Amino acid sequence: MRITCPICGARDRREFTVKGAALALERPARDAGDVAWDDYLHNRDNPAGRSAELWYHETGCAAWIVVVRDTVTHEVFETRLADGDTEAGS
Repeated sequence: MRITCPICGARDRREFTVKGAALALERPARDAGDVAWDDYLHNRDNPAGRSAELWYHETGCAAWIVVVRDTVTHEVFETRLADGDTEAGS
């Protein structure tokens, strides 16, 4: 699988480490309470199909990027720098 880093260009998937759903960028407020923080830390969906994921370019530029891909076919639709916007675009 090839992933296009917004900084370095197209690279092999082995240069990156996947960190899970890009929803991890949507942290609750500090005072959100135990239920909100428990949900944020411990509960994740595991959808089949199009998903936005947070990836780290470990052996490249060290950028955090959002990769929108199909978790079944591994087709990559979009990559962008992680800036807190987690909507899965096309």
